[in-house]
Amino acid sequence: MSGRFITLEGIDGAGKSSHLDAISAHLRAMGREVVVTREPGGTPAAERMRDLVLAEDMSPRAETLLVFTARADHLERLIRPALARGCDVLCDRFTDATYAYQCGGRGVPVEWVRTLEHLIHPDLQPDLVLLFDAEASVARARLGSRQGSGADRFERQDEGFFERVRAHYLERARAAPDRYEVLDASRPIDALRIDVLARVSRLAR
Repeated sequence: MSGRFITLEGIDGAGKSSHLDAISAHLRAMGREVVVTREPGGTPAAERMRDLVLAEDMSPRAETLLVFTARADHLERLIRPALARGCDVLCDRFTDATYAYQCGGRGVPVEWVRTLEHLIHPDLQPDLVLLFDAEASVARARLGSRQGSGADRFERQDEGFFERVRAHYLERARAAPDRYEVLDASRPIDALRIDVLARVSRLAR
């Protein structure tokens, strides 16, 4: 695979998705072909599963299985073919989010998720994980009105849930410092974007 696989991670409200277009444009300016996608989602079937995950109440293990089912289709139909063509794939969340949200947030055993990961993509990890890190209180304040009736199942979680998710993200980043770039998402967006694009440039050279 000659393409580079870059993922954006962080708790809801950290602001990661606001950088997707800038990163994509930056890579294209460097002469790279870029595919932008998201998880859960990325294919028609996976997008329908995303709707279920975000809207329907279900057990944590059922939620985890549905996320990985969507991921299997996403990998087979979009991510792996794009990487094989030499495209850079820029994905809003991937398996690190499952560890953070389902293990850290919901309490699903890490060993259970690790087994599913090995079944679905034993040979593939992101080349770079951009972790947009923000305290749960800051992220929730940014969500603002989205925490009301229009919020999805995750956005409606309490601050304690997001603190557990954040802690799990940071634990994974400490365990794989070469793969993760931890970014202070509480900084002004323009200053943060300079650091984001600089880190992407180093990978893309």
